[in-house]
Amino acid sequence: MDAFTAGLLQRIRAAESHLTQARDEGDEFAAEVEQGELDDLRRLAAEHGVEVGAASV
Repeated sequence: MDAFTAGLLQRIRAAESHLTQARDEGDEFAAEVEQGELDDLRRLAAEHGVEVGAASV
């Protein structure tokens, strides 16, 4: 796995974790921000052929 792929997957996992935390805390604004970040990262992954796997969120 190259550095780009590893870094992208790490950022996706972090965004998923932050999104879950924001939802658990009832922070709607933070959840919206994290969902937007996650959507962008997943789109970037798809554009570069990076397999993200099943969504955990």
